Amino acid sequence: MSRQKTTPRPNPFCSGTLTIATHHPVLLHASLYCDPRGPRNREMPRHKACHNTHAEPRRRRPHTAMCQSVPRGLRERGTTEGVSQAPPGSLFSLDLLPSKEGEDLTKCFLLRVVNILLHYIEKTFDVKSKILDFHHPHQLLEGLDGFDLELSDHPESLEQLLVDCTDTLKYGVKTGHPRYFNQLSSGLDVIGLAGEWLTATANTNMFTYEIAPVFTVMETVLLKKMCEIIGWRETEADGIFSPGGSISNLYGILVARYKQYPEIKARGMAVLPCIVLFVSEQGHYSIKKAAATLGIGTDNVIEVKCDERGKMIPAELEKNILQAQRKGQTPFCVVATAGSTVFGAFDPLHDIADICEIHRLWMHVDAAWGGGLLLSRKHSYKLSGIERADSVTWNPHKLMGVPLQCSALLTREKGLLGACNQMQAEYLFQPDKVYNINFDTGDKTVQCGRHVDVFKLWLMWKAKGTYGFEVQIDRYMELAKYFYKVLKKKDNFKLVFDAEPEFTNVCFWYFPPRLKHIPKSFERDQELQKIAPKIKAQMIVEGTVMLSYQPCGDKVNFFRMVFSNPATRQTDVDYLIDEIQRLGKDL
Repeated sequence: MSRQKTTPRPNPFCSGTLTIATHHPVLLHASLYCDPRGPRNREMPRHKACHNTHAEPRRRRPHTAMCQSVPRGLRERGTTEGVSQAPPGSLFSLDLLPSKEGEDLTKCFLLRVVNILLHYIEKTFDVKSKILDFHHPHQLLEGLDGFDLELSDHPESLEQLLVDCTDTLKYGVKTGHPRYFNQLSSGLDVIGLAGEWLTATANTNMFTYEIAPVFTVMETVLLKKMCEIIGWRETEADGIFSPGGSISNLYGILVARYKQYPEIKARGMAVLPCIVLFVSEQGHYSIKKAAATLGIGTDNVIEVKCDERGKMIPAELEKNILQAQRKGQTPFCVVATAGSTVFGAFDPLHDIADICEIHRLWMHVDAAWGGGLLLSRKHSYKLSGIERADSVTWNPHKLMGVPLQCSALLTREKGLLGACNQMQAEYLFQPDKVYNINFDTGDKTVQCGRHVDVFKLWLMWKAKGTYGFEVQIDRYMELAKYFYKVLKKKDNFKLVFDAEPEFTNVCFWYFPPRLKHIPKSFERDQELQKIAPKIKAQMIVEGTVMLSYQPCGDKVNFFRMVFSNPATRQTDVDYLIDEIQRLGKDL
């Protein structure tokens, strides 16, 4: 059906003709963004179609970046004719769709938002750009050069919102920068980003097939694939995507407890004995958080000693289980770690599985960080035994590089998640729907509303294939090996572990000249403790690189390098070493 032509609404955003091209408009800009590394030595294009012709209501400075327009290729068959001279700040969100005649203004506004994002993406991959423009919290609260975080009772103009979008990115951290090594989740995958944009546009909920037909089936496909990679059969396995690894770990402990004590669901903790669970002393702190949340109590989380590389010692686990039983406590779960947060250690899963089978304990594997290594034929042996686990946490937003957040809890027993969590709300989960209600997965979760985290992963898997993820992950491992070898040769760096890294974590100290030749002592370690925080502070202020540090046990503050950023190259590793030496030589 043809649409009746209407007189376009005047607006100050666009002059001339605006059109959304129907065939791959973004490809018209491909020449600007095809190189993921270097700067293009030119500004983002400024066209005549959209420009700011008026002053901004509450700005204390001009913001020329807001004058950038849409590419000419996006205006070839437009509907907006003429130039508007509307008063400053005269257009607001109510003028956008679904407002009558709001279509053209909506197109132009969103295209300008896309330009802001594209400019940010280009800067993110430019090694010469700063990772962050650091300001203290009180400065952001007080306002920066007109960037005001306070909320008003009255609406702001669309022009002001565009300025605020730019400033929000300006004062944030470019986590996709090639020299951002601060967290386990880093990098910016463009396909994943596109998936996140589509997800936000769809703006639906994952609780029923009825309102998320494609996404709920996608989740089923992804869970099946991940369970197969672990080594479980489709007919027996189950799972759910959750808001991060901490919640996935909580689900693992929740179903472990329900499996042993199904009466907990109706009658509560009062009917249970004093139950305890076990985790390595290098395990993630979310295990204790889950125990506190579930009413088990942090005192009933027993930490098991690790060896010098941070791996759980099976004999210590066995000893702790027997000690707990002698005290009248009831063990029910063991949490093994596949890729610890600091050291990147992999617990001996087969040995732990043997102990769990002897004592009839649930075995949960926290592979939030290390799960992606299952995709590497060269390195997946490090998770040998994970197929014997009862449940697994796996975060694709870490090693696989999926945009935050994307985490899955996988369990070997189908139906257990539903039995544990379902409440059969009649307004959502009617049994007499027109379709197969097995795809109404919302009752398997403790949530009602659930964000769509699956599409970006599904789209990236389509784009890369399993082998593409494998190549990416193997390259991280090679970078970690390279970094280790370089540090090994330098007399002002000392590795926390002399042996070659097992994962992409490389932990080390930097010794400034004044400490380099001082023998190890309490006094020296007290000085060494201060070095990493001081270097990190300068890194943040200058915005050149970001790297984390921490103490661990009797080890004073050391740097933790992790590789999970697809933009990082060997030259960035070399730069990091030089930068640490530059910032630390006079400390």
